[in-house]
Amino acid sequence: MSTSPIPDPIAIGVASGWHVTDASSMTEDRTLEADVVVIGSGAGGGVTAEILALAGLKVLIVEEGGLKSSRDFKMREADAYPALYQESAARKTRDKAINILQGRTVGGSTTVNWTSSFRTPPGTLEYWRKHFGLVGYSVDAMAPWFAMMERRLHVSDWAAPPNENNDLLRRGATALGIPTAAIRRNVNGCWNLGYCGMGCPTNAKQSMLVTTIPAALALGAGLLVHARAQRFLFKGERIDSLQVTALDGAGQAPTGVRITVRAKHFVLAGGAINSPALLLRSQAPDPHGLLGRRTFLHPTVISAGLFPQRVDAYAGAPQTIYSDHFLHTAPIDGPIGYKLEAPPLHPLLMATTMGGFGDEHARTMREFPHAHGLLALLRDGFHHDSAGGSVSLDGFGAPVLDYPLTPFIWDGVRRALLTMAEIQFAAGARSVYPVHELASHYTSWAQAKQAIGDLPMQALLARVVSAHVMGGCAMSDDARLGVTGADGRYHGVRNLSVHDGSLFPTSIGANPQLTIYALAARLASGLAQQLTGKPAPVPMPAPAAA
Repeated sequence: MSTSPIPDPIAIGVASGWHVTDASSMTEDRTLEADVVVIGSGAGGGVTAEILALAGLKVLIVEEGGLKSSRDFKMREADAYPALYQESAARKTRDKAINILQGRTVGGSTTVNWTSSFRTPPGTLEYWRKHFGLVGYSVDAMAPWFAMMERRLHVSDWAAPPNENNDLLRRGATALGIPTAAIRRNVNGCWNLGYCGMGCPTNAKQSMLVTTIPAALALGAGLLVHARAQRFLFKGERIDSLQVTALDGAGQAPTGVRITVRAKHFVLAGGAINSPALLLRSQAPDPHGLLGRRTFLHPTVISAGLFPQRVDAYAGAPQTIYSDHFLHTAPIDGPIGYKLEAPPLHPLLMATTMGGFGDEHARTMREFPHAHGLLALLRDGFHHDSAGGSVSLDGFGAPVLDYPLTPFIWDGVRRALLTMAEIQFAAGARSVYPVHELASHYTSWAQAKQAIGDLPMQALLARVVSAHVMGGCAMSDDARLGVTGADGRYHGVRNLSVHDGSLFPTSIGANPQLTIYALAARLASGLAQQLTGKPAPVPMPAPAAA
C-alpha cells in the first residue's frame, strides 16, 4: 500500500481482491473465458466494461499496456512517454511526416489526455446523417448520452482563471474580434498542476483509470494487462476465440506465452489504428474494402510565440480556452476549417517539436519560460479532397498509417499558421515562430505574414502532429459505407462489436474523448439489453471532491 496522503484507488482495489492478471508473469499457456471480452481500456473500452459489468455480465478487459496508478505518475516526461504512450510517444505515419500521440496503458489516452471535453459539433452529426445514413445520431438523440457521461465523469466548467498560456489566446483573439470560449474539463478536485499528459498524480482527472475500470473491477470484471490481442479466430460468422500474446513487464517483447480467450461476445475498443489492425490481422470480413480506410486525424500545426513576460506554459490547467471561429467561416464541406487551442509546453515535448538545430535550437529553449504555444486542429474528412488515411500492416503485422498531406490540407495549414501568428502578435508577442523547418523568429505581423505566405508547404518541412485518431471502422447501416452498423455491430460477424473512435465516419472537429464516451455508453447499453434481455443500468458518478 502507498504511504502517500493521496489515496491510491488502484492499490486499494488490488488489495481488496480485484481480478487483475499481469500476462508478463505467466509461465505457461492459458485459456480464459468470459461472457464478454473488451479489447482495450480507453474511452470506449472503459465505458463499455462498466456498463456490461453493471448488467451482471462476466467481463474480461484485455489491455496491451500496464496498470499504473497515481503513485507512478511523477510529472517527469522521460518516465511518462515510454511507459504511457504508443511507441514511447514517437508513433508516426509511414512517411514520418506526422507524429501521433496515443495512450498505451490502462485507461488508454484518457489517462494522458489534457481533459478537454466537447460534445460532437452539430454540423458533424448532420454530415453523418446525410452522407452515412446515421439518422439516430442527431443532437437531440445524443443529448441524453452526453448528459449521462458528463455526470459520470464530472465534466463541467473550469472555475479557475486560465493560465497565462491560455489567456494569451483569449486576449489576442479578443483584440482581433475573434470569439473564444472556455473549455469544459472532466476533473474532480483538480489541483491545477498542468501535467495531465504524464498521468494525473492526484487522481483528479476522471480518466477510465480511476472511474469506469475500478467500477467494473469492483463488480467482478477481470483485467489482463501486458497482453497484446493478436488475432480473432473465426468459425463461420462467429468469433471462436481471441488469440493473445503475453508481453514482458515493459510491454514490449513477447514472452512466448499464448493466451486463448473465449466469450459469447467480443467488443473491440483498441482505438483507431489498433482496432483496424487487429481486424486486418484476423482477416475479418471486408467485402467492400473499407477496413482501415478513411482513418482520420486532426492534422495539427503549431505556432510558438515569445513574450516579454514569463508565460510558464507548463503550469496550470493545460487547455481552458478555445476558438471555433475558423470552423465556421466556410461550409463544413468547403475549405478545411480549424479549431484553435493553447497546448501546454513541457521541455522535452517542446524540444522535440520545435524546428532548428544547434545554437538556434538552444536559443529557443533558453527562452522556454517566455514561450507561448498555439495549435490549430484541422477538421478533415468532409470534402472530396480529404479522404484521410489508411491503416495497413507491415511485414511483422504491426499497424502502419498512410496519411497523405494533400494540397487541400496544406491550404488550411498556411491559413492556420497565419491566424495563429496574428493572434500572438495581437497579444503582445515580441516574436513568433511558425513551427516549420525553414521558418525564423519573426518580429512583426507584417514580416510573419509575408514569410508564412512564402513558406513551402510540404511534408517534413511544416511540422504536423496529432493526438486525435478516428475512423478506420466507420459505422453505417449501409455495408457499402461502413464496416459496422449504427449499433456498433460488425457487418458479417455475429458476436463482434466496435466501441471506440474508429467508428467515426470523419474526424469531428473537436477533441474526441467526450464523443467516444457518449457513443460507447449508447452502444454498450444497447448491447447489454441484447445480451441480458433487461434494460441496461445507468452508471453513477463518484461524489464530488471536497
